Amino acid sequence: MTNPDMSPTLRPHHSPRDDGQHSGLKRILGLPALVFFGLAYMVPLTVFTTYGVVTETTGGHVPMAYIVTLAAMFFTAYSYGRMVEHYPTAGSAYTYTRRAFGGRIGFMVGWALLLDYIFLPMINYLVIGIYMTEYFPAIDQGIWVLGAIAVVTALNVLGIKLVAKMNLIIIAFQGVFLAVFIAISLSAIGSGDTPSLLAPFYSEGLAWNTIVGGAAILCLSFLGFDAVSTLSEETHNPKRDIPRAIMLCTLVGGVLFIVASYAGHLVFPDYQNFGSADSAAVDVMRRAGGTFLVTFFTAAYVAGCFASAMASQASVSRILFAMGRDKVLPSFFGKVSQRYGTPLGATLIVGAISLMALVISLELAATMISFGALVAFSFVNLSVIKHYLVDEHLLQPNSLVRYGLMPSIGFLLTIWLWSSLSAHTFEVGLTWVAVGFVYLLYITRLFKRDVPDLELKEA
Repeated sequence: MTNPDMSPTLRPHHSPRDDGQHSGLKRILGLPALVFFGLAYMVPLTVFTTYGVVTETTGGHVPMAYIVTLAAMFFTAYSYGRMVEHYPTAGSAYTYTRRAFGGRIGFMVGWALLLDYIFLPMINYLVIGIYMTEYFPAIDQGIWVLGAIAVVTALNVLGIKLVAKMNLIIIAFQGVFLAVFIAISLSAIGSGDTPSLLAPFYSEGLAWNTIVGGAAILCLSFLGFDAVSTLSEETHNPKRDIPRAIMLCTLVGGVLFIVASYAGHLVFPDYQNFGSADSAAVDVMRRAGGTFLVTFFTAAYVAGCFASAMASQASVSRILFAMGRDKVLPSFFGKVSQRYGTPLGATLIVGAISLMALVISLELAATMISFGALVAFSFVNLSVIKHYLVDEHLLQPNSLVRYGLMPSIGFLLTIWLWSSLSAHTFEVGLTWVAVGFVYLLYITRLFKRDVPDLELKEA
């Protein structure tokens, strides 16, 4: 458990060769805090963010699409656990890929991963603005967005312990809502015509290509386990607790998503009658519980988006901190608050970038996340194979299963989902990668020198 008398502390990183004891991050997080952090990042109610869109894409089979996504994320989460056992440091897929494949590939994967982390807060700020404006139409959406950015940035400057405590309250609130929603849904189902209980998973019109297309979108719901790995340097026992937290976040989140979407389909099976795919969750809530449930849902969902914004901004700040303190990015990213011991420079930069939420569309932000997340997931799976089988020569039968077969399945599944993304996704994603490659050429002087190595070791 987190010690209430301790706060996270960072100290200036004077040398890229300092070990974890001098990396600036203080170990104060335990398994419960890590799991709540991951679940807050995932937002249990995010199942309803793309509910209408994926329902139409899959022809009313969102729960089946979630099963496919959960399978891919399970094997990928397993690979994250194997890498964090050996590298219990901040940096996530960025660090793992650098260690396995070298600085240049690691940098490009880290650059792609920034699509995931930087733009997820934007989505949360956008949703907060949209829903709050619905309830208070006299207040411009931009005011809500600016207020959310300011509050979240301030909380992350104050420290990760405060974020963890608020996450506990917000996750509990969402848990209560989900319990109420499922109970009301079962009651509504029982009082009317009984729908087909298997239809959300399988029906005569099911097409697997549409299921995979929907599953590729739904992978955004599982980003929490990746966020957990970025807190390795602030965890009491990272080799034990980070892998456990990663798997728990993936499995618990997946079950919640499947159950919630299943209940939604049973309550509102005639998805062709949605008023709008973007607001389909409101149609489901209104049919299940009327105005009361719509109001309850909105309050819980906005609170969840706030928690996700806190968690995602904390995660990307620590990745930028890891890159900045070793001069892969400008040194400002590696600056530390002397008073609060948090990555001040990186946190402020993320807050400033999030101002794009005032002008960017929700669809574009989601597109950028999808591409970056699946690139990072694929390379983490490959990193396990490279590190344990190629570098460490662990070729015993048991090792071949743990470090060869399991991550290979994860890699193939993530590539399968990645190939199902839209052409527009690849246009935006490859443009971002091209910008990153140009920057890589700049910092390596056209590959005349290596990308600076991150020396991140266990404290």
